[in-house]
Amino acid sequence: MNSTSDFKRGLKLLIDGEPYTIVEFQHHKPGKGNSVTRTKMKHLITGNNLEKTFKSGEKFGIPDVEYTDMKFLYSDESGFHFMNSENFEQLDMDPSIIGDAKYYLLEDMEVKICFFNERAVGLEVPKTVNLKVAQTDPGLKGNTVSNTTKPATLETGLVVHVPLHISEGDLLKINTEEAKYMERVNL
Repeated sequence: MNSTSDFKRGLKLLIDGEPYTIVEFQHHKPGKGNSVTRTKMKHLITGNNLEKTFKSGEKFGIPDVEYTDMKFLYSDESGFHFMNSENFEQLDMDPSIIGDAKYYLLEDMEVKICFFNERAVGLEVPKTVNLKVAQTDPGLKGNTVSNTTKPATLETGLVVHVPLHISEGDLLKINTEEAKYMERVNL
């Protein structure tokens, strides 16, 4: 059993017999009364979003989920294709299940596929990935104002804001949880 004090992003919960994962949460202590936790959750099967407020200390069941390490092979118009490195079984996943994780998938990348009742319902990518800049405007010479950024489109189509010194072809470390630039990777 999990309680509201165990909440964290990505935690899987059973609510009314249905599996959900926590997208966002916030503990709130009003001036009077008990603390509450406001959550935004995503249904593991349908992908529907649910916003719900729970009283502090409420308990929840844990859904029967399993994770399998798989390698991302490629994507095409029919979906995303993965392979289990141990038994070489392949799995095709619909883009609606992948969601924004598609922006972090590179060929031969190891990911964790989430299964609920033996059905693939999601995947987890590493917390950081290295992606090349495909397109960005050149920085203006002499523009050294601190904290100034510009948009950059990465090789997977993700658009992030980067410092002015970043140019096309640079390899960047990206935080996959927040879709943010962390640093330039030196080769």
